[in-house]
Amino acid sequence: MKTLISAVVTSLIAGSAAFASVAPIPGSITYDNANVQLEKAPAGSTFFHTFSNGDGRDVREIYKVNADKSVTLVNRTVSNAS
Repeated sequence: MKTLISAVVTSLIAGSAAFASVAPIPGSITYDNANVQLEKAPAGSTFFHTFSNGDGRDVREIYKVNADKSVTLVNRTVSNAS
């Protein structure tokens, strides 16, 4: 029973993450359909990318490395200071 519940919860989380994906913006690594492939990063690992947007605020994005070495944008935060 625990295995079944765990499988259901995992499926719901995976489905939610795909539904609520973060769209790239100018400055994002994957903006404009860029095909990014990492050679040495292990699948499942994450990394940060930080840049300034047009109004002077800092943007911090989190990317996940996929099994095929491509990357997926999973989270973004924007500073309040301008």
